[in-house]
Amino acid sequence: MSYQNILTERVDKIAVITMNRPEKLNALSYELACEIDEELTKIESDDEVRAVILTGAGPRAFSAGGDIMQMVKSTPEEMAARTEIRREANWHLATFSKPIIGAINGLAYGAGAQLTTMLDIRVGCEHAEIQFLAAKYGRANSTWSLPLVVGMPKAKELLYTGRPVKAEEAERIGLLNQRVPCAQLRATTLEMAKQISENDPRMVQGIKQLLNDDIGLGWRERFDAEQNARKNRLKANSPREGFKAFLERKGIS
Repeated sequence: MSYQNILTERVDKIAVITMNRPEKLNALSYELACEIDEELTKIESDDEVRAVILTGAGPRAFSAGGDIMQMVKSTPEEMAARTEIRREANWHLATFSKPIIGAINGLAYGAGAQLTTMLDIRVGCEHAEIQFLAAKYGRANSTWSLPLVVGMPKAKELLYTGRPVKAEEAERIGLLNQRVPCAQLRATTLEMAKQISENDPRMVQGIKQLLNDDIGLGWRERFDAEQNARKNRLKANSPREGFKAFLERKGIS
């Protein structure tokens, strides 16, 4: 299918989605958000894809936030309908079954910053800068997602102040998992996605679901949830199957 606002690519078992509005700094229009959601739906049912990379086109921005001009021109009824669809798309992204790595290639402001918090892993370059702007514009977002990334005290600071977080600090506080030179960003994220894609997809996706489902549970409840999963949907492979490569290196068939 041909999209108007995103580019899609397959690299082995990895799907790469690029937000493609560089002239608008990849602002998250309604149409762009819907296309991401549609592509993720396709990926979810494609067993050949085991990991996803999300990034922005151009050298300046991952996403500079919501498309303000589109919002201003929309009627209240259009805004209400689109907000509901966007809400479901955000939840789909946050709970997507397969791992998603963000290649944060530049500015991630407002809704773009919120988008980063819904991804599993964030790799950024020296141009990455993340800013949670909602309070400056009389809005609220990321209260449910940012504390899971940086902890409650730091989340409060970033949401209350709306100050920019540059790449070095973002890595230090966990807003970025890793910071690399911009020239190495694509290769680094592809290598990480490749490592993920080579693992047992049932277990990778099962671990992600456990981590997500266990948010807010007590320590014992999380322990029990893992034990129950291991008895059922995440039942381990047989030792000969699970350690096949190791046994072959040892000459054991």
